[in-house]
Amino acid sequence: MVQEHEPGTPGEDTEPTATRRTADEAESSRASRGWWDRNADEYQEEHGAFLGDDRFIWGPEGLDEAEAGLLGPVEALKGRDVLEVGAGAAQCARWLGAQGARPVALDLSHRQLRHARRIDAAAAGAGASGAGDAAGVALVQADATALPFRDGSFDLACSAYGAVPFVAEPVRVMREVRRVLRPGGRWVFSVTHPIRWAFPDEPGPEGLSISASYFDRTPYVEQDESGRAVYVEHHRTLGDRVRDVVAGGFRLVDLVEPEWPAWNHQEWGGWSPLRGNLIPGTAIFVCERD
Repeated sequence: MVQEHEPGTPGEDTEPTATRRTADEAESSRASRGWWDRNADEYQEEHGAFLGDDRFIWGPEGLDEAEAGLLGPVEALKGRDVLEVGAGAAQCARWLGAQGARPVALDLSHRQLRHARRIDAAAAGAGASGAGDAAGVALVQADATALPFRDGSFDLACSAYGAVPFVAEPVRVMREVRRVLRPGGRWVFSVTHPIRWAFPDEPGPEGLSISASYFDRTPYVEQDESGRAVYVEHHRTLGDRVRDVVAGGFRLVDLVEPEWPAWNHQEWGGWSPLRGNLIPGTAIFVCERD
């Protein structure tokens, strides 16, 4: 799920301070769970209409899996076991279920998964079919670096801006995903395009001038008055991401950089038509295990 660096901490008088500093795996995980639990309501209210209740959107550009087919042909999803990592309210998993797949939606945030249950309950109450049945989407609260599944449990795994940008050791996520995939399984994930880290996170003209080194891998941290991290995001260069994929035991088969479509007039944090027509905002890695 995309975050736009405008966090608020309900109940606190002061806003977090943004900085660049180191943050280990434990601090990053703790900050991510807390941030999403506090901000899930606002996030779903602001972006829920764009994401839809049962659509698979890869990022702010609006690239739809129904058209992109990065997980494979839509008709081939039927009967496949699919894990969505960092699922938020499970919108992508819900779409997969409607195609006949057997999805499991995993997220670190309990509050995000509560929104998944809310959507399922509303769909069931409306008498929708497929993902809107009484059972809804299978939900699991867990950390992406320690997936609570047996080896070879899934045919496919996916993540739309979930988990990968927020962990200090992304290779751990790659290896865990590989472990739970069956041979030949595909793993597709999207993250903020690494080039964006060299520019201010602003949607207007001020976001078009380089303000930092692309090679500075120091994490972006928002911390409270005591110095406790309340939000952490980790920068990896494009080469780093490729090396993480390979170190995790995958073969990179495609790297997709979605162009900004003419129909999309929205601004989402630092994403906008202005910037999207000039520099990439999202990178999607399509990987396969042997």
